[in-house]
Amino acid sequence: MDTLDNYRRIIKEVLVPYTQIPYSYAAIECKTVFDSENDSYLLITFGWDGVKRIHGCLVHIDIIDGKIWVQRDDTEDGVTYELEAAGIPKDKIVLGFHPQNVRQYTGYGIA
Repeated sequence: MDTLDNYRRIIKEVLVPYTQIPYSYAAIECKTVFDSENDSYLLITFGWDGVKRIHGCLVHIDIIDGKIWVQRDDTEDGVTYELEAAGIPKDKIVLGFHPQNVRQYTGYGIA
């Protein structure tokens, strides 16, 4: 398996378990959206909290130029650690939600 296919597999394996975590306080679901052709991977939440509509992006990951770009991560512990634990090197993970001038201090990859 080549590196890109391995990264795709790892991202999917990290995100799918989040869809099994129930929300106890509202009728909210969590769903994955995988676009392997464009290498964009999302974890979205949607549903209702009483009369309030809930719909948003919990996690957004892209593969750009052979690197994993974590564009958004609103999980409790952070999927970045899970990606790293699954075998993706830190220098291949870019924390895209940080400004470019900050990324060099994160211990992760830079663009």
